[in-house]
Amino acid sequence: MASEKIYPMTEAGKEKLQKELEELKTKTRPEVIERIKVARGFGDLSENSEYESAKDEQSMVESRISTIEHMLQNAEIIDNNAVAKDVISLGKTVEFKELPDEEPESYTIVGAAEADPMSGKISNDSPIAKALLGHKVGEEVVIATPGGDMNVKILKVEA
Repeated sequence: MASEKIYPMTEAGKEKLQKELEELKTKTRPEVIERIKVARGFGDLSENSEYESAKDEQSMVESRISTIEHMLQNAEIIDNNAVAKDVISLGKTVEFKELPDEEPESYTIVGAAEADPMSGKISNDSPIAKALLGHKVGEEVVIATPGGDMNVKILKVEA
């Protein structure tokens, strides 16, 4: 049997998923079920777009619930205390600048489950994170990106 995929995440990321799951189960799911009941009352189901729409939404909600439950069952909480303070690892924030003289950029490296690039959280599976993981402050690293190689210098690492 294949081993389960492990979902590395921070404690905050796990809490966020647990809140979303609770919301889906206690609020969203009952609302969708109610919409299906109401739509059934409109008669012929073969031409009932409200019913079809509600059933589609129900399918998406159930799929998301299943996905979150699976991720939580296979969650691995990241313990940054096990890694040296100046070494880049999952859950840490890293500041680096592209060489020779670009503006510094800062990202927090998180598990794929909690990645949100718009708020500075990048997945440990992303090209930038993969290239930086395990490196230390002061090191220069080459990051292979779809747009070409990027040479960066690591300026700061924070837990």
